[in-house]
Amino acid sequence: MAEKMRAIFKEKPAPGLVMKQADVPTPGPRDVLVKILAASICGTDVHIYDWDEWSQKRVPPPIIIGHEFCGKVIEKGRDVTSLEIGDLISGETHLYCGLCYQCRTGDAHICKNVKLRGVDTTGCFSDYHVVPENTAWKNDPKISPEVLSAQEPLGNAVFTVFSGEVAGKTILIMGCGPIGVCAAALCHQAGAEKVISVDLKEFRLKMAKEMGADVVLNAGEEDVVKRVMNETDGEGVDVFLEMAGSPKAFKQGMDSLKPGGRVSLLGIYKKPFEVDVTNDIVFKAPVIHGINGRKLWDTWYKARAFMRSGRIDLNKIITHRIKFDDFEKGFQIMKSGECGKVVMKL
Repeated sequence: MAEKMRAIFKEKPAPGLVMKQADVPTPGPRDVLVKILAASICGTDVHIYDWDEWSQKRVPPPIIIGHEFCGKVIEKGRDVTSLEIGDLISGETHLYCGLCYQCRTGDAHICKNVKLRGVDTTGCFSDYHVVPENTAWKNDPKISPEVLSAQEPLGNAVFTVFSGEVAGKTILIMGCGPIGVCAAALCHQAGAEKVISVDLKEFRLKMAKEMGADVVLNAGEEDVVKRVMNETDGEGVDVFLEMAGSPKAFKQGMDSLKPGGRVSLLGIYKKPFEVDVTNDIVFKAPVIHGINGRKLWDTWYKARAFMRSGRIDLNKIITHRIKFDDFEKGFQIMKSGECGKVVMKL
């Protein structure tokens, strides 16, 4: 096997990324070495590319980034028992300790000592990647590596959508990136009364409509709150899913929510912003859920069930398949917003 590999680095504390040679890593006793077959670019990777305020406080250059992947196990540590050479796997981004209070009480996704793949520690945008056995997810080999590399955002959507009741509810989804589009499909499949999806890009609104949104709104062309109120007979929505990471979208969503409704927040904001706590939270009395990644491992099983049943087809959200060496092109496509999921093939 080669001693060197291609890898995409956040090399310096500044905008941009570079591809350069790196040593092929060696797996430890409880790790597997994976040959990456496909990797997807996430919105978090774009935050790191842009080197925004959140990234500056979290990411330690130089570091290989990336966390969404599908690969084949080519080497295993001596203590690995659940995986075999040749298995097709993906990996949970949250590298949890398994020993803290959160891990021991069923909340490993918010582990006190968590490290995020490709954010706090070495990522998967490389030819080879080491995966701890306890964070590996064995894939169905009948599904293509490109689709499997995009299942983690489906997991984000599953966790967000099903953090409360959906059937018979009116749902407002702010943000029609891949996660938001998956959320629209899940709400539709789960029996929501009406799904309203909002974005600034017509390309993404069209995707949301095709995946199950009943109403799509371009926030740059109409009054979102007024339209939502019209669509809900003046009551407001039962559920607000925030997936845009936009302070304006957050405010519009809160103004569109009926008193006592549910808010599930997944979007990552570039910097802190002001919230009208008195009127939007105290007086409106919503139930607010912060969504951090996926519920381990409940979310992964649910996501797989939706994929296996054919109720969710992730092929529909993959709009661009590019070569790994063309990663810069992939990031520019992501930054344009004229895309769904961008997958790099290795």
